Amino acid sequence: MNLRHDPSRWGFPPHQPQQPFDLPPGGPAFPGWLEERLFDQRIVMLRGQLTSDLATGISAALLTLDAAGTAPIQVHVACPGGDLSAALAVVDVIDALVSPVHSLVTSEAGGAALAVLSATDRRAAYRHARFRLTEPRAAGVTGTADEVAAAAGQHLRELEEIVVRLAELTGRPRSRVEDDLSAGRTLSAAEALEYGLLDEVVTPKAR
Repeated sequence: MNLRHDPSRWGFPPHQPQQPFDLPPGGPAFPGWLEERLFDQRIVMLRGQLTSDLATGISAALLTLDAAGTAPIQVHVACPGGDLSAALAVVDVIDALVSPVHSLVTSEAGGAALAVLSATDRRAAYRHARFRLTEPRAAGVTGTADEVAAAAGQHLRELEEIVVRLAELTGRPRSRVEDDLSAGRTLSAAEALEYGLLDEVVTPKAR
């Protein structure tokens, strides 16, 4: 099997017929030649809702690129949110890599995507990108009342870890971060830079 042409390497689902405007969580898949070119340039795409399947594909791509060399890996983010457990799976991989990881928000980042951003070594965004400070959601939990209660407790502990990371990144009090996440505050790229979420806003080239 030629893994370099396997869409699942990026976390994209196998191609299946879709009804109009009924797109899979990761968005429409890129053509194979474009995936190949992005991978050769050490670019990993985080697109759509962050699910466990997408996190697995992103983690595999990051680990493969890290094994191939120590040049920076770029994660391009267009993710409105997703599952906290999926985000932490990607965060754990980024924390373990030798290669530095740089993130670029190309359109939006919210919820679970903020957790991924907090783990990267450098963060940038295009000037029209938007940031939504919201609490990452918990993956669907079923079972007995005790099992649901235990899962809720685990989610709160994991959420606290993300709050701590964001507070350390931005230099803001944990209480302020918690309040902003609860309120669902929205930031422009310039406001995210001032807030401390970004290191840089990409501006147009001089003409």
